[in-house]
Amino acid sequence: MKLYYIPGACSLSPHIVLNELGLDVTLVEVDYKTHRTEDGRDFHEISPFGYVPLLELDDGTALREGPAIVQYLADLKPESGLAPKNGTLERYRLQEWLSFLTSEVHKGFIPLLYSVLAGKYVEAVKPKLERRYAWIDEQLAGRDYLMGDTLTVADAYLYALTGWAQAPWLQSVYKADIHFDGLRNLEAWYVRMRERPAVRKALDTEGLK
Repeated sequence: MKLYYIPGACSLSPHIVLNELGLDVTLVEVDYKTHRTEDGRDFHEISPFGYVPLLELDDGTALREGPAIVQYLADLKPESGLAPKNGTLERYRLQEWLSFLTSEVHKGFIPLLYSVLAGKYVEAVKPKLERRYAWIDEQLAGRDYLMGDTLTVADAYLYALTGWAQAPWLQSVYKADIHFDGLRNLEAWYVRMRERPAVRKALDTEGLK
């Protein structure tokens, strides 16, 4: 398998999942400015959308959406518990989390990451995103992870997104300017995630502090 990624992008999510599972994968970095892979290929020839993550299977099949990719990976090793069994209510809860993170958090960050282009729209988007994080903080009360005591792929996705507001190097480029002061459950969760060996390995590989 090959995972195409951009350091610090949402592709950090499947990168973490791969490390948690101990799966053999080739990492292919994509330059976010030129959209060329590290071996010189035009990434648009691989993915018509030009965004990461993209998981290329051994038979050449490509998966292009993060929530689908992380579920596929988790199902390769169901004993890991990173995704509940298909057909169970807990699996639908996981999909509920992934959908929420995609539509309400991931997309909520976009205007902040491109604040110059977004202009005054940021003034409406930022409070909404902060409310979404306040709600997540409430869900984490008494829990180690989003779905309870066990890590799932939803935690990896949330960690990748939350890093956009925490990383100084990213703030200096995009000026996301969002903070989580007072969200103690979220803060404790973030530290817990960062201390996981699989997360540290992904951060080190991508050159992130």
